[in-house]
Amino acid sequence: MTPKEMISNIAWLGHDSFRIDGSKSIVFDPYQIGPADPADLVLVTHEHFDHCSPEDVAKVQGPATKIITEKDSAPKLSGDVQVVAPGEQLTVEGVTITAVPAYNVDKSFHPKENGWLGFIVEIDGVRIYHAGDTDFIPEMSDIKTDIALLPVSGTYVMTAAEAVEAALAIQPKIAIPMHYGAIVGESSDADTFRSALEGKIEVVVLEKA
Repeated sequence: MTPKEMISNIAWLGHDSFRIDGSKSIVFDPYQIGPADPADLVLVTHEHFDHCSPEDVAKVQGPATKIITEKDSAPKLSGDVQVVAPGEQLTVEGVTITAVPAYNVDKSFHPKENGWLGFIVEIDGVRIYHAGDTDFIPEMSDIKTDIALLPVSGTYVMTAAEAVEAALAIQPKIAIPMHYGAIVGESSDADTFRSALEGKIEVVVLEKA
């Protein structure tokens, strides 16, 4: 599958939550979502309530669902939960998952020492990077991905302008803005991000599913 083809398999569920329905179904950070089919994998980036929401995880959790997260979220969740730290890689259900750092550099909401996460997943031949709650950090220059899901709202994460810098450092084939329209951030942040990258990196702004 090409990255362009994969876009039709990616649904933005609002805020930082996405669902990918390929050969396996993957949900990132479910929060304030509606009823849904069980997912094969649920990936939770960190313990904040709008990312680690046990009641929302339960909506996409079936008997065989595997949950991948970090040490602070794991105690809040039940079922088949596996803890990973930045730099670790595993293969689950044929999906390669790499845990990568996600942290703030000029604010204190997401300290680096917490070991909270972004994820790179490889599914159906396409690499997708979910940045988690993060600023533009040096480690992003080492990220190799086809599709990058990047926060754009500022306040707790990168601003749209900083997300542009991150996209230019990562050089994905397609970038998708997130982290707006719920807690903080407006659709104008996504539009600013898209406009600034015009002619440089393709940006797809998804409508909320």
